[in-house]
Amino acid sequence: VFGFIALMLIVGKRLLPWLLRQVAKTGSRELFTLSVLVFAIGIAYGAAEIFRVSFALGAFFSGMVMRESRYSHRAAMESLPLRDAFSVIFFVGVGMMFDPRILIEQPLHVLAVLAIIILGKGLVAFFLVLLFRYPLHTAITVSASLAQIGEFSFILAALGIQLGILPQEGMSLVLASAIISIALNPFAFASADFVRAFIKKHWAFARRMDARTDPMSLMPDDVDSEFLRGHIVLIGDGEKGEKILSLLLERNLSVVVIDENRTNVESLRGRKINAVCGEASDPAILIQAHIQDAALVIMAVENEITCRKIMETARLLNTKIEAIMPAGTDEEALRLKEENVAASFVPDDLLAKAIVQFAMERYGRQEEEARITKESQEIKKALDRGAL
Repeated sequence: VFGFIALMLIVGKRLLPWLLRQVAKTGSRELFTLSVLVFAIGIAYGAAEIFRVSFALGAFFSGMVMRESRYSHRAAMESLPLRDAFSVIFFVGVGMMFDPRILIEQPLHVLAVLAIIILGKGLVAFFLVLLFRYPLHTAITVSASLAQIGEFSFILAALGIQLGILPQEGMSLVLASAIISIALNPFAFASADFVRAFIKKHWAFARRMDARTDPMSLMPDDVDSEFLRGHIVLIGDGEKGEKILSLLLERNLSVVVIDENRTNVESLRGRKINAVCGEASDPAILIQAHIQDAALVIMAVENEITCRKIMETARLLNTKIEAIMPAGTDEEALRLKEENVAASFVPDDLLAKAIVQFAMERYGRQEEEARITKESQEIKKALDRGAL
């Protein structure tokens, strides 16, 4: 395993991106797609046959080293249909392995495994988050999100059967419990507020933890109040949000970023960019971003329901605030504008306009250069004739 990892990090990390670049230079989309699949499956197979590590670990590392290439996004898009097909085959295969008789023959065993998944995993996650001194609300949310198991458990169970350390009944129990835990997970999220209130009522330590405020959800004290008037609130620091943020900062505009990812917020603050961690639909988070004094909200979030909820809260705090957000279609953009939710733009339309604008500017610049060149030649001829 050590030898395989070392080879991938030292050689593969440099070789694979170079190979993808050479294939991309050919301009053949079919060859590029084929190469991506060959690299991914080839490395996984080679890892299993040569280094005797698992096929899954080989596939993981092939994806990791291909991510180093600047063509990684294109590779992901090209392989998306195949990934979807494999996902369907995988879950259909897992479903065919499920024996519903286990629910009738061993209901207590199913309930026991289910309790381990929902209560066991949930409680472990809950106390770990509290141990890292996060607020109670964060601990409950993380606990609810982890109170289920997914496809990786099926892989482990299959390996257990192959190695003879897990009986077939064990696989049936895992499958039944996984299906039920996934189905019950929305109810776990729905009961989060009730659980939070119950814990606070019966546990003094939980009340103290709930009173704690995540420092990343507060605006730093050293931010000048002048900066927080007439500024822009950017919601979302994903790929689109980062591009928008860069363009805004290039123009020396005042920006406050709201993002749910704590790591992103820490990174932004490390770059001396004002950022707040939390859900943008939470009034407390919007108040920390000084939405009441902001001039504009830019939502780099492609979810109409979420954006509507954010703007509903934002306009309670600032009735004059304006908003911009992306839309999937022209009809959606028109509807958002008519309902006064936000000014909305369709990415494909913006791309087409940007291309046409660039082409017109280029065309106009060439005409201007030709005109100046012609005038310069006429002036030179006049000078030669002594007319000037």
